[in-house]
Amino acid sequence: MPPLPVSLEEVRAAAGRIAAVAPPTPLVRLPLDGAIYAKAENLQRTNSFKLRGAFNFLSSLEPATRARGVVAHSSGNHAQGVAYAARHFDVPAVIVIPHDAQPIKVERTLALGAEVVRCEDSKEERARVAAKVAAERGLTLVPPYDHPWIVAGQGTIGLEIEAALPEVANVLVCVGGGGLIAGIGSALRPLLPDVRIVGVEPALGADAGESFARGELVSWPADKVTSTIADGARTQSLGALNFAIVRETVSAFVAVEEGAILEAARWYLQHARLVVEPTGALTLAALREGLVDGLLAPGPTVLLVSGGNIAPDTLATLV
Repeated sequence: MPPLPVSLEEVRAAAGRIAAVAPPTPLVRLPLDGAIYAKAENLQRTNSFKLRGAFNFLSSLEPATRARGVVAHSSGNHAQGVAYAARHFDVPAVIVIPHDAQPIKVERTLALGAEVVRCEDSKEERARVAAKVAAERGLTLVPPYDHPWIVAGQGTIGLEIEAALPEVANVLVCVGGGGLIAGIGSALRPLLPDVRIVGVEPALGADAGESFARGELVSWPADKVTSTIADGARTQSLGALNFAIVRETVSAFVAVEEGAILEAARWYLQHARLVVEPTGALTLAALREGLVDGLLAPGPTVLLVSGGNIAPDTLATLV
């Protein structure tokens, strides 16, 4: 395998930077047949894995650059990660959030001290508004997924999986823009060459799987991907850096229907006592629907739970 764009050494360096604020999350053994574990990033600070990449990014900035402040665009979880990191370093943060984002994620971003600017929900509009704010105020843009510092930060999850369960055979990963799966691939592939890494997307936002199958980066229209309940996976395409890593490290992709996503979130609540947002339930949904049958190797399987920032009305529906 050729050298990856984000090295294992970079991931290990990120682990050192984030250790004080993003503690390791547990592997929870699930009451299912076989050795099935949930990597519970819903129990991370800000209730999402996104804190890891955001904090690593801000930690890596030159102090003078960081002091001027940062801007990011996000549907919610990256927003909270950047806001938390900015508060830690006592620097300004402006977050560009689409109008249709989950209100609870907006409220929590504001509670962390960030300024929120709203925009229309398309990749182009998010990026345009964030770039405009950055230029006008002299802020540094913190990308949501397509950057080596972000990927390295998310890759610290892979280090934790290998340390806690070195015999792991399979890792199922929720996929939006690809920062999470690229990071995990960057960490795990050098450490465990035979591990099978499977990406899971909502069927309404399965652009990564199509890109993987075609061998070229494709983009899906905003009006389609924004219709999935898995709001953390409403990205229109993988990041270019992430796609390069995915092509070298990921074994397969599968796509899950909306009903199965909600049923998986309900299962977590009822049987594992875990509050999981729909995006975080993608991996369990794929397992329960049999979509990964024939794709997995014998041995323990880890399901990434990407976050737990679920809207109260959705949680009430699940109950």
